[in-house]
Amino acid sequence: MWMHHSATMLPAFLLLFFMGTSSRLSEAMSRDEKNKLRNQVLEMFDHAYQNYMDHAYPADELMPLTCRGRVRGLEPSRGDVDDALGKFSLTLIDTLDTLALLNKTTEFESAVRRVVTDVRLDNDIVVSVFETNIRVLGGLLGGHSMAVMLKESGRMLWYQDELLHMAKDLGLRLLPAFNTSSGLPYPRVNLRFGVRGPETRTGTETDTCTACAGTIILEFAALSRFTGDPTFEAHARRALDFLWEKRQRNSNLVGTTINIHSGEWVRRDSGVGAGIDSYYEYLMKAYILLGDDQFLQRFNTHYASIMKYISQPPLLLDVHIHKPLLPARTWMDSLLAFFPGLQVLKGDIRPAIETHEMLYQVTKKHNFLPEAFTTDFRVHWAQHPLRPEFAESTYFLYKATRDPYYLEVGRTILENLNRFARVPCGFAAMKDVRTGSHEDRMDSFFLAEMFKYLFLLFAEEEDLPFNVEDYIFTTEAHLLPLSLSTAPNSQAPTLVNNMAGEELDDSNFEWTCPNTRLLFPDPAFPRNLREPIRSAVDKSCPRPTTHRDPGMGRPPLRAQDFMANNPEHLELLRRMGVSLIHLKDGRVQLVQHATQAVSAVAAEDGMRFMQEMMELSSQQQKEQLPPRAVQIVSHPFFGRVVLTAGPAQFGIDLSKSSSGVRGFVTVAEPYNGCSVLSNGEIVAGRIALLQRGQCMFAEKARHIQKAGAIGGIVIDDNEGSSSDTAPLFQMAGDGRNTDDVTLPLLFLFHKEGNILLEALKEYREVEVLLSDKARDRGVDGAEEEDCSTEEKEHTSPASSDPVDQSQITVEEQTTDDSVVRQDSVQPVEGLGSYVPVDEGEEPAVDEDLSGQSVDSLMADWEEDLEAFKQMEKEEL
Repeated sequence: MWMHHSATMLPAFLLLFFMGTSSRLSEAMSRDEKNKLRNQVLEMFDHAYQNYMDHAYPADELMPLTCRGRVRGLEPSRGDVDDALGKFSLTLIDTLDTLALLNKTTEFESAVRRVVTDVRLDNDIVVSVFETNIRVLGGLLGGHSMAVMLKESGRMLWYQDELLHMAKDLGLRLLPAFNTSSGLPYPRVNLRFGVRGPETRTGTETDTCTACAGTIILEFAALSRFTGDPTFEAHARRALDFLWEKRQRNSNLVGTTINIHSGEWVRRDSGVGAGIDSYYEYLMKAYILLGDDQFLQRFNTHYASIMKYISQPPLLLDVHIHKPLLPARTWMDSLLAFFPGLQVLKGDIRPAIETHEMLYQVTKKHNFLPEAFTTDFRVHWAQHPLRPEFAESTYFLYKATRDPYYLEVGRTILENLNRFARVPCGFAAMKDVRTGSHEDRMDSFFLAEMFKYLFLLFAEEEDLPFNVEDYIFTTEAHLLPLSLSTAPNSQAPTLVNNMAGEELDDSNFEWTCPNTRLLFPDPAFPRNLREPIRSAVDKSCPRPTTHRDPGMGRPPLRAQDFMANNPEHLELLRRMGVSLIHLKDGRVQLVQHATQAVSAVAAEDGMRFMQEMMELSSQQQKEQLPPRAVQIVSHPFFGRVVLTAGPAQFGIDLSKSSSGVRGFVTVAEPYNGCSVLSNGEIVAGRIALLQRGQCMFAEKARHIQKAGAIGGIVIDDNEGSSSDTAPLFQMAGDGRNTDDVTLPLLFLFHKEGNILLEALKEYREVEVLLSDKARDRGVDGAEEEDCSTEEKEHTSPASSDPVDQSQITVEEQTTDDSVVRQDSVQPVEGLGSYVPVDEGEEPAVDEDLSGQSVDSLMADWEEDLEAFKQMEKEEL
């Protein structure tokens, strides 16, 4: 169905996402059981809300351990966390539309009267623009939406838009923050005095997070549409336009922190969690609420890059915006738990199921999602402030699939909250999920979001006071009516027309709505996606075996013999309970789950195999080598093209050779070099070109050496890989003695290797120089030009060598860990892919870089170097 943007069509748009797959599936949980859980949600909400009202109101938040309100200035400062508090009864305002949704109409009406009568918004206090917008402005607008809905049904006839008037007053108090040359808001503002200067901690900041500047449009556009004043929407659009303009154009990703004056990225790591999360959410939801195609186009452009670089199902890993194949950290934060829910709105259900399942298994392991956890699912930061994002994604996945599994997930969330977080005066955040210790904290978002999503998960349609499909949830779960799409906004000035003259890839813009009936012809489909992820997180130990029964199964596979592309080896791994996860840079991650082995003996073999693989890795951890150079010296290149190459841990060390190895190149047959060469007579005396994969690097080297080659170049078979975006690594040995290998072997990524192959195809006779760095063109043995290698070489702190049996990575194992995974690449900066050796000559460039000058290439390089320095500084 094609998308239309009328008020009548938008609710239908959402409904298509939420249609169930099979009515039979929902029978797994009875109506009575769902009602029981729904009532439990209501009881828990009452416990939290009533304790806030009894012990904390009119303070901003409840301190559930000491049973009193948190008043800013009276309690010890918690730093930036306290910027959410503005002495405006935050929790009550944030909870308004939750009261309405949970059918607590009397309490809602009473709460609205309290807000209108008691709350002051002109306090001399500095608050976070982002938090105040999503919690307070959003809360007032959500409350107004509910009050209007109730008034139309004959309740609250006294209501005369008082909450909307307060919302506009607050909007005007936030506007001074947008008085910057870029249009990005200052992160803080004084509610009474606006942006004043150093004495008020306002107007002096230079940086803001991407989410902070990009999570304004829903509330500000709704305020403009409700009031008819276009100013708010215009400012929110201007900030979004600026962020879009500043995206990294090659990766189409945004960084985490940006300078609000210059637009320079301060932190260049990019993910879907803290610092960026709701920027992506608001692009998608702004399209749904406002019907502006531009928001969908931008979202889809970003989303394609997220799925290309950040999503490695079930993981979502931060990367560097200029080097998107380079991981920026080895852990994930809990805020990314919202992303499966956003993927449901997008209609991309499969990765949503996979990531959600990973999060659920982490939740079951630690009772709650830790604030951050490592890629092998250990605690990185142990706090859990009762965040609702996982419950949010659970609700959306249940609506999309109608799989009762997600009702059981919801039950787990409820039980853990009651078992571990419930205290006499409310619910307390977890200070450490490992010990179960509490923090004297109950954030307003717990009432604003957690209970909304849990109630909606278990409620039947008749339990709801209105049709939720007529509303969109903000990032704080406030309800804004989709009818706002038809409200007048024609007066809104277009501040930046940043799509003009810009080529957009139409393939990124998907205009159809997915129908989940077609997505899930098999009711077992979600379960099939979840099973392997469950085993990856839940690392059970194998049952001990004291003997091997004779004749049981095939002989165990040795790690040193394993080849990732050998079907027989893969079958042996499967029998031992070892599976492979293919990473996007061509590597393979090994995961063992003993209970998936065909027998206890096979499980023991699997554990031995994993241990051997780690020992093999340990043997090959040698001193890091700098990058090498493949310099094309024949006509018409004459040394002007230098390709960045990775070294080997065996063979001739080119750094100890004064002249390098020079020769003509030829393609080995077979190209993979995994058997005796059939064209040995041609290869003799030349440098052989080989394809990565199917056997060990050392094996390739031995075969070309036997044919008489003087060197070898292995070319990556992972299409699109490049030293521009992927970190170099050393080619590892095979665990045996490699002293017999006496020729040099270098590694080129696909993009650089393709330049060499294309040159060979066009000129037939292509001569190259393999060396530690580029030489002065055309002069053998002359004093070497440095090509800026020494001066500009920089190594990122991320470390360790690959155990590359063409593709495999491993990690040291601890007693409770059956995942064997080594972040086995050493990012090395130095030679760019194209380095001009003679400044008097124009460099040869490939078509992607045509038209770029040497200066611009070097400027890009300098930008990358600065980014790596920033990463090192922040210990990413």
